[in-house]
Amino acid sequence: MSPTRKAVLTIALLASGAALAQPQQGTTPDNDVEPKQETRDPQMQGAREGEPSAPAQDTPLPAAANPAPTDWTAYGRDNAATRYSPLDRITRDNVSKLQKAWTYRTGDLPKDMKKNKWAPETTPLKVGEALYLCTATNELISLDAGSGRERWRYDPEVSEDAIPYSASCRGVAYHEAPELDEGAACKRRVIEGTLDARLIAVDADTGRPCEDFGNHGEVDLTDGMGEVIPGYVAVTSPPTIVRGVAVVGHQILDGQKEDSPSGVIRGYDVMTGELAWAWDMGRPGETGLPPEGETYTRGTPNAWTTFSADEALGLVYVPMGNSAVDYYSANRSEAENKYSTSLVALDVTSGEVRWSFQTIHKDVWDYDLGSQGTLVDFPTEDGPVPAVILPTKVGDIYVLDRRTGEPLTEVEERPVPQSDVPGENLSDTQPFSVGMPSLAKKELTNKDTWGITPLDHLWCRIKFHQASYEGIYTPPSMDKPWIEYPGYNGGNDWGGASVDPERNVLIANYNNVPMYDQLISREQAAEMGLVPLGQPGGSSSSGGPVPQAGAPYGVKIFPWRIFTGALCNLPPFGGIMAIDLETREVLWDRPLGTAWNNGPFNIPSRLPLTIGTPNNGGAVITAGGLIFIAATTDDLIRAIDIETGETLWKDRLPAGGQATPMTYEENGRQYLVMMAGGHHFMETEIGDYLVAYALPAPDEAASDRSTSKKDSN
Repeated sequence: MSPTRKAVLTIALLASGAALAQPQQGTTPDNDVEPKQETRDPQMQGAREGEPSAPAQDTPLPAAANPAPTDWTAYGRDNAATRYSPLDRITRDNVSKLQKAWTYRTGDLPKDMKKNKWAPETTPLKVGEALYLCTATNELISLDAGSGRERWRYDPEVSEDAIPYSASCRGVAYHEAPELDEGAACKRRVIEGTLDARLIAVDADTGRPCEDFGNHGEVDLTDGMGEVIPGYVAVTSPPTIVRGVAVVGHQILDGQKEDSPSGVIRGYDVMTGELAWAWDMGRPGETGLPPEGETYTRGTPNAWTTFSADEALGLVYVPMGNSAVDYYSANRSEAENKYSTSLVALDVTSGEVRWSFQTIHKDVWDYDLGSQGTLVDFPTEDGPVPAVILPTKVGDIYVLDRRTGEPLTEVEERPVPQSDVPGENLSDTQPFSVGMPSLAKKELTNKDTWGITPLDHLWCRIKFHQASYEGIYTPPSMDKPWIEYPGYNGGNDWGGASVDPERNVLIANYNNVPMYDQLISREQAAEMGLVPLGQPGGSSSSGGPVPQAGAPYGVKIFPWRIFTGALCNLPPFGGIMAIDLETREVLWDRPLGTAWNNGPFNIPSRLPLTIGTPNNGGAVITAGGLIFIAATTDDLIRAIDIETGETLWKDRLPAGGQATPMTYEENGRQYLVMMAGGHHFMETEIGDYLVAYALPAPDEAASDRSTSKKDSN
């Protein structure tokens, strides 16, 4: 290795300290990616369970299914979740002139700015002349889309003891009722789920609660769940509204106990808040509330991320998580083994399963599906096919016929390592999406270890040899640690993928950080004082040592890093990739993020060196040929040329940019809006900033006007 190359890598690892957990790497892509084959393994076809209901007749499409070109009406812009805007006022030629137009501060900040669980992750909506967003603790806010001035705000008064692992609100949902007269209360409504498990509906024009929705504007999502301790059940993603039904999932606090609340998925009438149906995998055929004295099936997999939907098919696509105990599978039910870590298509009118596709069998790695599925017309030799594209934490990208769940690109079942943990019985094989490029990098070897100094490098290499590692799907072990690679944060996570439907190009950012985990006996867990939340000494932590009460083992979960905080694997620690959907080839693949905020002992290096950092949040694509993305630990938002991967513009945000941006047009001007709220897990600075960028107006320069909750009209 040349001295120059060695120096660059040394500086890169020096800068890796504050990069916690999230995997995937950005390197030059191979040029020998196999084109898509139209073979379909019968073992891997979607488990089809019925036909979708007939589409509604003569009903106007809701805003989330058919946004105006100037709007952004759902979390992924629309229910298809392409994150693609047809706006092209900002182009590759003029993006260098992009400036701050206004900044709004929500005022929702933790009491302790150094030690907290804040991670807002918010993407606003834009409908008509208004923006709608939520804060980390679920305050609802509407802003004027042109000026950033506050129109109204509503505080549901969520208690801090309801915060689970993170205080997050990724977004809200919007619905307009065509059957109501103009001027009627809540004709236009904004709906959110809260950290304390409520579904809230307010008037989009005034911010007042919708009195006709549930109990004076709210629905209790713990109804039918039995005992729910604050912090166990939280909604962190927006509901998905399809055919007048608001479909909502929720997060269940990881790693606590087998007898956790249910992961039931429910649909509610968007106007009345009445329960339309409930899909409880442990009660097949039962779609209502449990009988008195019973509960929804406890401990079942939950779906915490955002869903996508097809209004015409009447299907909502639910990326499922894992069972309540992530790292031990022997106690799981048949239904849990069938649906955990699966994409499940539910009929939105009945809640019945139409098909499911499992990406991990008997998942004991916490590889739950965090990415929202993206709906596209997928190019095949026989013409476009309606498809859903699903990236995963292991880096595989699945392309499924969204009508049936059958793979449109080749999927293979391959043998994987087996467990020697007493009582465990893992799957002999796992699915691999071989018909699409993977976001995952090559398997680790001892040559892939690194350190700030030769001594640190030696320490990491020793730790590598002391651990169990047999490649991907190395099973959990108790006699020694095991290396989980990719780690449980991906691959691709809740930021999902973006698709340019004109170019047929998919964009996905990813992470490349291994985990260093170990099962512990019940006796060891007791000695460490590990008990579930709700018992004396319990906590809402989902990382580090967690109890897994009810299972034979607890578990210790840590990123693979040394005492300085630096990671033990070579950079890049995160990247971004472009894939041609027609050829199934990688167009470009590059590291994403600089070492600016990273360093040993969490001391910022202030080095602008591109190393590829862990990242959280997704990308937006525009018709101007641009990708906009923040997500990295260096607090930068970037504009990237979709054709070359080159960064054309960047700006430093006032806090961490762990969210997905959005773009819209107002008064003939295109805006780019980004929530800079920071992220406790990513160790970035916490903030309450909503920053809007635009090109200088024809008659005035951008002013970076600042507004706040006190500037209400």
